[in-house]
Amino acid sequence: QVPLVESGGGLVQAGGSLRLSCAASGRTFGSYAMGWFRQAPGKEREFVAAISRSGLSTHYSDSVKDRFTITRDNAKGMVYLQMNNLKPEDTADYYCAADLGPIWCGIYCYREAEYDYWGQGTQVTVSS
Repeated sequence: QVPLVESGGGLVQAGGSLRLSCAASGRTFGSYAMGWFRQAPGKEREFVAAISRSGLSTHYSDSVKDRFTITRDNAKGMVYLQMNNLKPEDTADYYCAADLGPIWCGIYCYREAEYDYWGQGTQVTVSS
């Protein structure tokens, strides 16, 4: 088991910023690739960003590229999603997920099947 707990969601005006955090338990956090997904009301869950075990490789969806940044701190067991220039269409529940597979998912990180554990989510609302 890899318990994941998201935090940092809230209400923000369009153009504003938020930083989401995901805390992961376990001494082997550095062996997991991590991802962020989101699900807007009435829509399917979609990929946002992913980061490799070392943090040296990242992958983003086109809708957030150049606005969002994923980072991680393996010593603290944390992964972050810095969200800038937020738009109303970014409103969603945001989930972090852990990929325990041995190979970096790269361009396939958008696939939910790559991930083994999921958090409960944190809500982000962007007002216009």
